[in-house]
Amino acid sequence: MAESERQAGTSEEVAPPLQQSFMIPKKEINMVSDMAKWKRSQAYADYMGFILTLNEGVRGKKLTCEYKVSEPIEKLVALLNTLDRWIDETPPVDQPSRFGNKAFRTWYAKLDQEAEKLVATVIPKHLADAAPEVAVYLKESVGNSTRIDYGTGHEAAFAAFLCCLCKIGVLRVDDQMAIVFKVFNRYLEVMRKLQKTYRMEPAGSQGVWGLDDFQFLPFIWGSSQLIDHPNLEPRHFVDEKVVNENHKDFMFLECILFITE
Repeated sequence: MAESERQAGTSEEVAPPLQQSFMIPKKEINMVSDMAKWKRSQAYADYMGFILTLNEGVRGKKLTCEYKVSEPIEKLVALLNTLDRWIDETPPVDQPSRFGNKAFRTWYAKLDQEAEKLVATVIPKHLADAAPEVAVYLKESVGNSTRIDYGTGHEAAFAAFLCCLCKIGVLRVDDQMAIVFKVFNRYLEVMRKLQKTYRMEPAGSQGVWGLDDFQFLPFIWGSSQLIDHPNLEPRHFVDEKVVNENHKDFMFLECILFITE
């Protein structure tokens, strides 16, 4: 091989990753005035950009359509399957109170202990230093172990967890549909199982401001799926027959079905 060809070959090799520093996240929004600081931050711009990019990525698409499934996506689904299995291994305990089964605390303690190891199965070895930072968002995404409740803030933490994986290059642009349809949809299934198994209270219920006390993002991404649909209209969302026939294709209708249950 000529010297120029060898040099050309070298230049095409994957460049070493940029040096990134990681830190354990801590709560920064403690009072109303902190919200203005958050909305001016780069993190807010990144988070909103992530939500809206995925919103565009699933526009007019069905949950059952074909899309690329990369290795990191498969690993994330395996992580969520592990959380699901732990629910089966941690049955609810007998207690006088109907809501907030204390077995959730046992389940959560296992996640608290194993979160970094779980995250390490998803990220490559050269990014191992990111695991402690990213794991915090995973732990924050499943509910509060003291109050035994779950709400849209926990869901937002899971979106932040996925956003972090995008920022460090584990998830890529062509993973967009799989992030929503495969990973986030599986997350919803596991969260609904948690809610039902441990009779979790809704955290910060907004009453008439939200269709669902527990979830918010599937209504955003789910409505994007329905853009330009030839038949489905808002009036159909209360039609039981339409919901039953279409919920496997559309996240929005899956949410409506869960509410009616």
